[in-house]
Amino acid sequence: MAFVTADLVAIEDAIKSGALSVRFQDGRAYTYRSLDELRRAREMVQTDIDATAGTTRPRVFRIQQTGSGY
Repeated sequence: MAFVTADLVAIEDAIKSGALSVRFQDGRAYTYRSLDELRRAREMVQTDIDATAGTTRPRVFRIQQTGSGY
């Protein structure tokens, strides 16, 4: 079963409100154990939506340099 944008919105709303329970439009309800688990679910749903749509999110590389660079 593929995820839809409404599923992503429901998860994001739960994260914003601090709730651990999410009810989706089709009646499914999940209770997550932690906010971290809910955030991982959001990434999974976003990845699934992107794959279904044929789009990918650009990779971001963060480089931090300390010292003088020599």
